[in-house]
Amino acid sequence: MPISVFELFNIGIGPSSSHTVGPMRAAKFFLDALEERQATSRVTGMEIHLHGSLSATGVGHGTDRAVIMGLMGELPASIDPDIIAPAIDELLESQVLRLGGRVSVPFLWERDFYWSNEPLPRHPNAMTLVATLRDGSNITQTWYSVGGGFVINGADEENADVEPGITLPYDFESADALLEICKRENMSIAQVMMANELVWRSEEEVRQELFGIWQAMQACIAKGLEQTGVLPGGLNVRRRASGLLARLERAEKNLIATTFSAMDWVNLFALAVNEENAAGGRMVTAPTNGAAGIIPAVLGYWMKFEESACERGVVDFLLTAGAIGILCKKNASISGAEVGCQGEVGSACAMAAAGLCQVMGGTPEQVENAAEIGLEHNLGLTCDPVGGLVQVPCIERNAIASVKAINAAQFALNGDGSHFISLDHAIRTMRDTGRDMQSKYKETSLGGLAVNYGLAVNAIEC
Repeated sequence: MPISVFELFNIGIGPSSSHTVGPMRAAKFFLDALEERQATSRVTGMEIHLHGSLSATGVGHGTDRAVIMGLMGELPASIDPDIIAPAIDELLESQVLRLGGRVSVPFLWERDFYWSNEPLPRHPNAMTLVATLRDGSNITQTWYSVGGGFVINGADEENADVEPGITLPYDFESADALLEICKRENMSIAQVMMANELVWRSEEEVRQELFGIWQAMQACIAKGLEQTGVLPGGLNVRRRASGLLARLERAEKNLIATTFSAMDWVNLFALAVNEENAAGGRMVTAPTNGAAGIIPAVLGYWMKFEESACERGVVDFLLTAGAIGILCKKNASISGAEVGCQGEVGSACAMAAAGLCQVMGGTPEQVENAAEIGLEHNLGLTCDPVGGLVQVPCIERNAIASVKAINAAQFALNGDGSHFISLDHAIRTMRDTGRDMQSKYKETSLGGLAVNYGLAVNAIEC
């Protein structure tokens, strides 16, 4: 199945690509289906059924609000995050949902939202939308949010975002196959990816759009550095990026440098992005919102500390990172609800390590090695967000994985590309580990830190 690099990097809103971006897109697709059937004006009622992980952590992840905004006609790539809260407040007060922003339908939040932690067979992230028509009939669709903001219609076999009939000049299903292409054609991984992207758009368009992705990442960092105070959701987690920036700027002004300075900047960039994600701001899935800070942090580190850093390098970084993300998506999963956080943070760490190794002059074999190291040392990582919020441990986890990605690239660059465990082995292990992992450790907030945090609080209170 052909996958474009742009399927790994999507501009959307926080706090979750699978719980917020995907459901909003699915709801908008459902609205489009109503419009195509000229049924919107005949709708007299709406039911929203959330299943599995979308139910278990849907409130904390903002899934309910995302679905409502999609039914109002909004898309995550273009919505202004500031309109969401007022729109939801108005709906709660009026008890009227405006489908597509124009057709008024009675809607009671407590009555018309249905929550079931039991997953549907196809994927843990599932939602069913039911529109009742004036004649008593209904139109029903089930959608699956499969990670990274991508969705599958329950009536279809393939991802709704995949364009049929596309043939890539250098298609690959494994890292070994990708390395064989690089060797045979004497090409870097970035060059292979660029050649594949040309089936969809020109080279100039690829470069412009990828640099635009980097600009969106930078904008998210900048926004996160401006904000202070407590993140929403009730955990009272304070934003730290702004305070860390002030300390680093003072140190630079006073020419105070330590061996931790570069690491502090990496942590800063990751914190800024993931604090903004937790607040529902705009960012780039890389490959998911829960892991959205890792690639910006590592790429930001390279841009800040490497004198040769340039726009062309940014494109090569993202193309290479995208190749690794495609392999993870094809052969395992990038969904925390499916394989745990190893699929989100682990994949992002591998992608960032590969991208950095590429722009630092690594061979294809060294790049594959860097990705393998980044993924291998995140295997088994569970997804257990406290309170169902993408805050603890998610924010710090991105910072830790960013530093780990840089270290993975350094390890690979200091070797010749030969190593014991291949990237394909690591991806296969991630898939198998995710299959064997209990569901309570896969974005349901029913195990791990999400539970032990509550026990610790109760023990303190007693």
